[in-house]
Amino acid sequence: MQKGAILVLSGPSGAGKSTIINAASDEIGEYYFSISTTTREPREGEQDGVDYFFVTKGAFSKDVLQGNFLEYAEVHGNYYGTSLKPIYDALDQGKLVIFDIDVQGHRLVRKKMNDITTSAFITPPSLQALEERLRARCTDDESVIVQRIENAKSEIKAVGEYDFTIINDTVEKAAKEFVIVAKAARLKQSREDEKKFIVEWLG
Repeated sequence: MQKGAILVLSGPSGAGKSTIINAASDEIGEYYFSISTTTREPREGEQDGVDYFFVTKGAFSKDVLQGNFLEYAEVHGNYYGTSLKPIYDALDQGKLVIFDIDVQGHRLVRKKMNDITTSAFITPPSLQALEERLRARCTDDESVIVQRIENAKSEIKAVGEYDFTIINDTVEKAAKEFVIVAKAARLKQSREDEKKFIVEWLG
């Protein structure tokens, strides 16, 4: 069975992270895309276990007390968080666990699971290219686009904290690089793996 591993992806909104994952999905083996757990009610068309894990406030609080969250926050009276339970289940099944999170989230994952974590920062070739893509999407109004651009200027400064940088100039090239990074993530040895290997090697 393949070894489970964690791959953290960050990058500005509009960098094409989802497009790249979809384009590479056939070549990266079994993976689990980490989704958030929330106490808010599902919106129309949302599915439990696909868009979010929908739980009661009681169940959420219980999991918080048991230390089952990587991180959580209260937003407009509801709780959102990253539950560790589905992550550990996926790792046990030998899956690659993919996170699409921001710079702060990457730091949290590193703190808790650095041993088995590989990370990549995905970005268009330039700020100008990002702005063009955000405007071409026609999904956000001007204030949202301006905010996303400001966030991107701040996020790019953390690029050195990542193991790899993928420049999404063309999806085809970026997807090929993503496959290489995903395969490298599975090869990363945890300290536990290293100790076990040394003992076995010495016989």
